[in-house]
Amino acid sequence: MTNPFRKERKFIGEFLAEWSIRIVASLSIVIIFLIFFFVFREAASLFTTMNVGTANSKTETPAPRSADAQAAAPEQYSAETYGDAPETYGESDGAAEQYNPAVEVEPLPGTNILTPLNMNYPEIYNPETGSLPADINDPTPMGTFSVTEQPLSLWENLTSNVWQPVGVQPKFGMIPLLIGTAKTTVIAILLGAPLGILAAIFTAFFAPARVRNIVKPAIELLAGFPSVVVGFFCLVTVASFIQDNFDNTFRLNALVGGIGLALAVIPIVYAIAEDSLSAVPRTLWEASLALGSTKWQTAYRVMLPAAAPGVFAAVLLGIGRAFGETMIAIMATGNAALNSWSAFAPARTFAATIGSEMGEVVWGSEHYGVLFLLGTILFVVSFSLNAVTELYVKKRLIKRFQGR
Repeated sequence: MTNPFRKERKFIGEFLAEWSIRIVASLSIVIIFLIFFFVFREAASLFTTMNVGTANSKTETPAPRSADAQAAAPEQYSAETYGDAPETYGESDGAAEQYNPAVEVEPLPGTNILTPLNMNYPEIYNPETGSLPADINDPTPMGTFSVTEQPLSLWENLTSNVWQPVGVQPKFGMIPLLIGTAKTTVIAILLGAPLGILAAIFTAFFAPARVRNIVKPAIELLAGFPSVVVGFFCLVTVASFIQDNFDNTFRLNALVGGIGLALAVIPIVYAIAEDSLSAVPRTLWEASLALGSTKWQTAYRVMLPAAAPGVFAAVLLGIGRAFGETMIAIMATGNAALNSWSAFAPARTFAATIGSEMGEVVWGSEHYGVLFLLGTILFVVSFSLNAVTELYVKKRLIKRFQGR
């Protein structure tokens, strides 16, 4: 029997709107999965290719080329053809200037310009140390190189204590990055979670309705505040305050970065914790007051334990926010991969490493694969925290509210 109250006919506008929503939603889901697939594929290339730790520890000489290959290849530098000094370019009075090892270059103030013993190498400029590479004084003919360090396996390289991706022997030790990420995240949660939870308790149970209607939307809007502005505030103001009061050697360190991350964590913790506290049945509040408890006793002994799963979910999401933050970590932590647990030492996080080096990395290199591996770790950790929040914490909160 046909239901007379059921509308059988649909207008063309409703039909188009419904299918447009379906198509857009389906494409969004497909694009998200394609992004995840691309990240995992690029990270997996690190394990399927022998890029890391395959440098030969012996002196290597390029293999001779055939006559046809030499004829097809562009002209290369040769000491027999051009002499001991490499040719330089630049016009002076219509003639090209030539390299003359007998002429000493006057160094600029504050710089180190070193002339190597082997004139096949150009002059080296190093403003920090001024030291020469180990093989620069070795009169080895050009076209050969030597590696003095024993190559490491992939696992040994990734678990080492040095992050130095540029060099003859690249080092991709993730331990300093893990320490830096842990330091800044713990500092951010220790500072941001209590402030966010206490602010949520005040707003939910003690603030007047007029104040709550202003404070809650204002704090929730701070969650969308640009992180680069927070990082700049920490770089200019917080770093100077910490250095002046703690007499610290490093102006930018893990403590400054943790404070900046705490500013980003507080709105998230506050918003979720306040919603969880407001969702607790008001009868619990009234019953506790009727039994003689004060408002503060009712808040932290009755209402807060009842909303504990939601508050815990807020803390987990705050950890995920601090763990994956990029701009604040780049600008405020010092961005140095040091193997130190001190809060007053510079730190470098996974996200900051990706943000700093991904724009300059060689596509398809081992450095490229390691950066995508760091991105995979960030995704797995963030996904795990959100999964625990959705599948366990919120279900337990719902069961508690239902009395089960």
